[in-house]
Amino acid sequence: MKKRVLVTGASRGIGKEIAVRLASKGFDIAIHYHSNHTAAINTQEQVNSLGVHSSILKFDLANRDQARIAIEADITENGHYYGVILNAGINKDNAFPAMEAHEWDSVIHTNLDGFYNVVHPCIMPMVQNRQGGRIISMTSVAGIAGNRGQVNYSASKAGIIGATKALALELAKRKITVNCVAPGLIETDMVEGIDKEIVNQIVPMRRMGKVNEIAGIVSFLMTDDAAYITRQVISVNGGMI
Repeated sequence: MKKRVLVTGASRGIGKEIAVRLASKGFDIAIHYHSNHTAAINTQEQVNSLGVHSSILKFDLANRDQARIAIEADITENGHYYGVILNAGINKDNAFPAMEAHEWDSVIHTNLDGFYNVVHPCIMPMVQNRQGGRIISMTSVAGIAGNRGQVNYSASKAGIIGATKALALELAKRKITVNCVAPGLIETDMVEGIDKEIVNQIVPMRRMGKVNEIAGIVSFLMTDDAAYITRQVISVNGGMI
C-alpha cells in the first residue's frame, strides 16, 4: 500500500508544486483546497497522470469542525496519512496601528489555529498505524525575524514554529518527525507585484525563490534519509537571514 500525504493549499503555488513533486516520488496525495475547485481539479489531474491515487478535500482551515469532518471522512475512505504538509495560509498586511481586528483575527485563525485544526485529527491514526510519519509546517522568514507591516502574519508564523518544535518532542518516540520549512520571498501570488529593486536590496542572492526550491526541501524531508531530522526550522530564503 502506498503512503498517503495530505497537502493543504494544494490547488496552486507552493502547495500544488509540493503535491505534484510528492506524487512523482510515488506518494498518494490528498489535495486540500478552500475555494478554487477548478484549480484543485487541475492539481488532481497532474497528480493522477503520475500514476498515483488522489482525493480532494474542501474546507476552511479556520473552521475546526469543517476540517475535522473532511479529514476524518477522507481517512475512513482512503486510509491514514503518512505525511501532513501544512502549506495553506493567508496574509492581510497593514501597519499595526491601522490594523483592523478582523485582519488580526483572520490571519491568526487561519494560519495558527489551522495547525491544530488540520494536525489534530490526523495524529492518532498516524500513531496507531505504527509506521512513523512526517509532519511539515510552512512558516516564514517573518516568523523568525518579524516583518514590518506583518505583525499578525509574523505572530501566526512564529506560533507555528513553537507548535512544531513542541509537537516534535511529543512524537519523536513514535518515529514521526515534525519540522518547519521557512520560505523567504517565493514567486507566488502572495508577493505578486513586489518591486525588483526591493528584492535586490533585501535578498543577498538578488532574486526570488521558486516554488520547486521549496518542494525540493519538502520532498527530501519525506524520505527515509531525513528520518533523523526533527524539531528543525529549515530556511529557504536566498540569505535574507
